[in-house]
Amino acid sequence: MDRHFSLRRRKYRKRWAEKCKDYIRNFLAFMFSNIGIIGLVVGYTVAGAFIFIHIEGDQEDILRRTISQQRNIKADTIWNITNFTNIFPENERLWRTSVMRELEEYQVAIIDAVKHGFDGCDTIGTNTLWSFPGAFLYSLTVITTIGYGNVVPQTKLGKVITIIYAIIGMPLFLLYLSNIGDIMARSFKWLYAKICLCRCCPGVAKKRAERRRRRAEELSVDYYGNRNGSESPEVSIRRGQFQETSGSSEEQSENGTDNSDSQTVTVPVTICLVIMVGYILGGTVLFAKYEDKWTTLDGSYFCFISLSTIGFGDLVPGKAIYSDTKFELSSILCSMYLMLGMALIAMCFNLMQEEVIHKIRTTMRRIKNIFRCNR
Repeated sequence: MDRHFSLRRRKYRKRWAEKCKDYIRNFLAFMFSNIGIIGLVVGYTVAGAFIFIHIEGDQEDILRRTISQQRNIKADTIWNITNFTNIFPENERLWRTSVMRELEEYQVAIIDAVKHGFDGCDTIGTNTLWSFPGAFLYSLTVITTIGYGNVVPQTKLGKVITIIYAIIGMPLFLLYLSNIGDIMARSFKWLYAKICLCRCCPGVAKKRAERRRRRAEELSVDYYGNRNGSESPEVSIRRGQFQETSGSSEEQSENGTDNSDSQTVTVPVTICLVIMVGYILGGTVLFAKYEDKWTTLDGSYFCFISLSTIGFGDLVPGKAIYSDTKFELSSILCSMYLMLGMALIAMCFNLMQEEVIHKIRTTMRRIKNIFRCNR
């Protein structure tokens, strides 16, 4: 009885272990699927935002409180110097020297505070750089390697966490760009084939099929034909095959059911460039609307610097806005613009790579055919 019970327990444990392995395997497969990677990147960025808020949020309030206290101390000191110094021509130099010394000390303190992230606002709890939208944008700029530099960790723990966060996050974001860029490229190729090669341009597919038939027929005749101009039986057979296939392809193109176009079509480089330029211009209009004192040139400059991951940091969304609502909205818009824009850039690079490779292969094939015919 005990032996039978122990065997049942072992089988139950084995089944439970196998189920756990299956669940873990399915979970990992889903997390590294296309939808899972998007959720993983967003979740990783959100988690990083909460971590950096917890670590660096208090440091910003401490810095603002310190600057406010130093300003009040310097104002009291200058007032005391003015009260205890007789303002006469013979004492004017002494008064100026004392006041200049206090102002220089305060200036040094301000410069040091700016180096540590002080933004000029000393009101506690308003327009904080380490709000959730600001921390989310910081986490995103870390894993995308943009790194504006306007918000930086001040604590030792924050610097260590940033290093670890970047080491894990950068490969994850590259995987996101690879998968999402490939999906968007295939989707855009399908859309391009349907719109530009089939229904909106009904004569294009027919011309493509006719051109393919004529080119293949010429290559077959050149390769199998005799030098005296006569055709071998093999050539006539191939000519008939090409006529049959060309007729069927023409029927398919007329009905708009040529499914191979979406797989074999290549998108021209000019269209990819138009998409990227259009996205940058759209971002220019968006940021010029929500950012104070930004010109059209500033908006386009910021969009290009951000999408190219240069990230100088001289122009940052929310830097000139002193309203909590606008600052958070600007950070959210910038984060969404970057995530979608970098995926769009990856899509365009994939399409341009396919187009360039197709051109090179076509050129090499033509060169081989030329040398083959000259033999």
